[in-house]
Amino acid sequence: MNENQAMSQTTFRRYLKTGVTGHNLAKAEQGYVLFTPMHDARKTGGINKTLIIDMDGEIVHEWAHDTDIGLYGSLTDEGNLFMGAKMQDETWNRFGIWPAFKGGEIREMTPSGDIIWRHQDIWHHHDQRKMPHGGALYLSLEKVPEALAAQVVGGYPAPTGPDMYADVLVEVDKEGNCIWEWHAIEHLDPKEDYQEVSEARWEWCHGNTIVPIGDDRVLVSFRAIHTIGIIDKASGQWLWKYRHPMMGGQHDPQMLENGNILLFNNGTQRREMGMLPSSQVLEINPNTNEIVWKYEDAPPFAFYSPQISGVQRLPGGNTLICEGVRGRIFQVTPEGEVVWEYINPYFGLNVFGFDINMVFRAFFYTKEKLPFI
Repeated sequence: MNENQAMSQTTFRRYLKTGVTGHNLAKAEQGYVLFTPMHDARKTGGINKTLIIDMDGEIVHEWAHDTDIGLYGSLTDEGNLFMGAKMQDETWNRFGIWPAFKGGEIREMTPSGDIIWRHQDIWHHHDQRKMPHGGALYLSLEKVPEALAAQVVGGYPAPTGPDMYADVLVEVDKEGNCIWEWHAIEHLDPKEDYQEVSEARWEWCHGNTIVPIGDDRVLVSFRAIHTIGIIDKASGQWLWKYRHPMMGGQHDPQMLENGNILLFNNGTQRREMGMLPSSQVLEINPNTNEIVWKYEDAPPFAFYSPQISGVQRLPGGNTLICEGVRGRIFQVTPEGEVVWEYINPYFGLNVFGFDINMVFRAFFYTKEKLPFI
């Protein structure tokens, strides 16, 4: 670390207040929040733990990890932590940004920290979901054939060379046997599913979310082509596909009980006054593609995370938002009023040596969902 880096970190921490910065007891839903600081345990500083905090920001439970998070963990119905682990292997330096979102292993940990299930895939990245059969649904990666990669429209040349990768959706059973796969190279169109000019061509689609939503369907998000959609597992075909000019880099789509889709729109393609990007949270009716609810700040560019981030509709109707790059987790009412806010106070170096307090996703749980506390 050089002197200029040290000075910039000091400046950053001086103007950023951390911990709980606001709490409206009358309007905020009461519970606990789980999150994992995104640090590189091999570098100086930071903590390598998944935390549960109460509404005052106090840690009430934690899991310590022997490897870096890859990229988050959440609780199963049994109260175990289901997480990705970042493993260094022969793929580590395959292309520029790969170390940032690579996983490599999926783990299930009890509240006491015992690892009771593992599955390894060197190309696993971003997301993993426990399935009712005890296995997992997750995102993996493969190289795009050179001839097909040449047909993909858009993007800019990748700094690390001409190779392009694309997502594979994978489901394994409890023993780790593959029972379903979906290959993006077989179902995306190189012209229709084009990349915006802001995206590097080291990946075609850059999946960041995969969610089982019942009836043999999967909800997915592909950042690099600014697309979310629902896939029929049996046929592999798209049942619904959504792309909007003002949606970009989106994360964490999920189906609500009313059938609508809630997501964090990072907004990399949005511009206020023609130049300033801003993020939104959107609720979309997939039957009409109408945006039926949204959260944005005033001014809009005060709320912006170009990467990572997530969202969750709470039991009482409020919404938990994780503005990931800034390490900001906050709760808003249906009217958009911020009624609880927490800034992750745990800084540390990431895989590229940047001092960060980033959080990939955060999750709200009520007391009855946490019997071990």
